[in-house]
Amino acid sequence: MPNRSEFIYPRSRYYGHVKPENLVFNANLQEFAQRVNYICNLETGGKLSPEESYKQIKALWKDLKRTKKQLSIGKSPFHDNQDET
Repeated sequence: MPNRSEFIYPRSRYYGHVKPENLVFNANLQEFAQRVNYICNLETGGKLSPEESYKQIKALWKDLKRTKKQLSIGKSPFHDNQDET
């Protein structure tokens, strides 16, 4: 039986190419999705304004983009292409 944390913060198993940076990014992506879901539910329930919801989701998106860049996700190790962001 899952404990409280596993119930509140569910994680899905990762089936992609197993590399440390992919696992870290996947964990961050799942957290992003969970937090966006909470924000959407709070906005739907009238607990957050649409403006505040947008600001919070935008901040989460910026954090996810920064993480992607730091982990070099999606970049070929043989090319230094700046257009892949």
